[in-house]
Amino acid sequence: MEEESIRHIIYSDEFEEYYASMNEHLKKKYDYALQIVKSQYIVSSKIVKSLENTDFYELRISISSNEYRTILLAVDHDNFIQSKNVLLLNSFLKKDTKQYKAEIKKAGNIVKRYLED
Repeated sequence: MEEESIRHIIYSDEFEEYYASMNEHLKKKYDYALQIVKSQYIVSSKIVKSLENTDFYELRISISSNEYRTILLAVDHDNFIQSKNVLLLNSFLKKDTKQYKAEIKKAGNIVKRYLED
């Protein structure tokens, strides 16, 4: 029996490119987290967390000491929990907090491109 989908996930070209380059173990972790995003109204902050002072959220994947992040946008609502459509923007291996500024800027550019289309 297939679970009902609460949220529709839209994949940016940048995310699809990053996903294609992942190893199988990381893909399984992402698939698991994305299934939770699709099927649960309330998602743990261990998986999706709001990025302070932005409209973005981050999908959080941990494998041993590596922290992977995907910046996402709740398309149809300001609040992730109430959104029905989520756009996965860009992904990266977290190295330090300074990296976020550049990744958020990149995410903003992807959103602009999607709004133009």
